[in-house]
Amino acid sequence: MNVVPWWAWAAFGAVVLILLAIDLLAHRGAHIIGFKEAAWWSALWVGVAIIFGIVVFFTLGTTAGVEYTTAWLLEKSLSVDNLFVFALIFGYFKVPREYQHRVLFFGVIGALVFRAIFLAAGVAIVSKFAAVLFVFAAILLYSAYKLMKDEDDSYDPSTSIAVRLLRKIIPVRDEYEGTKFFVKEAGKRVATPLLAVVVAIEAADLVFAVDSVPAVLAVTDDPFIVYSSNAFAILGLRALYFLLAGLLEKFHYLSKGLAIILAFIGVKLILQAGHKVISTSIPEIPSLVSLVVIVVVLAGSIILSLKNPPKEDDADAIDKVAADSPIVDPTDGTSSAGTSPTGTSSTDSPRLDKP
Repeated sequence: MNVVPWWAWAAFGAVVLILLAIDLLAHRGAHIIGFKEAAWWSALWVGVAIIFGIVVFFTLGTTAGVEYTTAWLLEKSLSVDNLFVFALIFGYFKVPREYQHRVLFFGVIGALVFRAIFLAAGVAIVSKFAAVLFVFAAILLYSAYKLMKDEDDSYDPSTSIAVRLLRKIIPVRDEYEGTKFFVKEAGKRVATPLLAVVVAIEAADLVFAVDSVPAVLAVTDDPFIVYSSNAFAILGLRALYFLLAGLLEKFHYLSKGLAIILAFIGVKLILQAGHKVISTSIPEIPSLVSLVVIVVVLAGSIILSLKNPPKEDDADAIDKVAADSPIVDPTDGTSSAGTSPTGTSSTDSPRLDKP
């Protein structure tokens, strides 16, 4: 494992903070994110991640560069499930479209903090107890099985323990108040539904970390590579959501591709654990091989989805989901669900009823 100098951490932190500041300033006014704007921001985040990877190649070596690229692409692919959950949460709480970027902005900041904690704990545990890799492998293989058998549990915002706890800590009103998280009513501070949405998204990310943290630790146990790759993948999630929210349902083979990737990483972890715990004669899968497998499987699942569209019945179901989801029309950035310009219907209110 490379000894990463302090200035590398400092440079990484500075880049992240500068980009977050630019993003926040660029979106300081609440507005609907259109397809073109999302495409530009997606290109920016991907470009920054690639440039950072090139810097890693030249400063920390080829091995570190390959590990970073593999871990970033792996986390990026696993994050696709997050996009579906974003749509579910926004739909459940009937979040106005012009407020969605603000919610995701704070959601990403929370994810960066919690991932840092989880990844640091994971690296520390693996360094002392290599046998825990067998447990991580079992988690990934089980997740792969559920995805392959279409038994992956769909996220239900109404069951969020975090949102229930929020209601117990502070009253949550039913109406939105612009992009504010708190307002005063009768001299008391109360939360707006926007805060509940952020809490729901944070809670969902904690669930997804169960898969992504073991997966990235199968690629490398270098804290710098682990966290920087995760951070850049997470930072681009907001733009990716607005870019692909209306198209994800068309890639119906993507879940199978993710299942294959998780199963492969699970096998990689088993071999890695066996090499460390049982015998060094047990071979390990190189990171370059992992990178090739991830790229080929992702590309293959997307190509198959485009060449073999969903059946008519499935297409009807997809259209219904798309109609009910808080997505943006790629052509003009307007609502495609027949709601009012604020993003909520005239009769519906946020779903803050107690489950």
